[in-house]
Amino acid sequence: MSESTEVRTLLSVLNDQRRHVLGALEGLPPEALHKPVLPSGWTCAGLVRHLTLDVERWWFQAVFSGDQEIIAGFDDADDAWQVSPATPVSEVLEGYREECARADALVASSPADTPLAWWPHHLFGPPHLHTLRDVLLHVITETACHAGHLDAARELLDGRQYRVLD
Repeated sequence: MSESTEVRTLLSVLNDQRRHVLGALEGLPPEALHKPVLPSGWTCAGLVRHLTLDVERWWFQAVFSGDQEIIAGFDDADDAWQVSPATPVSEVLEGYREECARADALVASSPADTPLAWWPHHLFGPPHLHTLRDVLLHVITETACHAGHLDAARELLDGRQYRVLD
């Protein structure tokens, strides 16, 4: 498999998971997306914001491309999970779509073996991801895990299941 084919394939798998995230929430009213569904208190809107900032932006713009502005502006990872009920859900979802598009543009023309531009030693110690391929696989895994969380949240909120929606 050529480098460009590999990256396109990994992006395709990632995009399937991103669609799952958005699809699991389709049709829920804004108040449901802001409602905590588990004892930990996270909301669907907070989970999408986490995916936007701590996953898409962090791994692709900061770690993969080394964007110093993103690195310097990253304060507390837990802040991403907090979304004010006054924040329109459409803003949270559009932010996710935009960050996904930005990430795709950063990686689409890069070989899978491209080394990472920066590593957050202060958070994770010695590097355990080394290339774009590693980051793509990590983000696919994290997005798929959170898509599953959203499936469970959806069922708790209104009894419906993703892909079985009427």
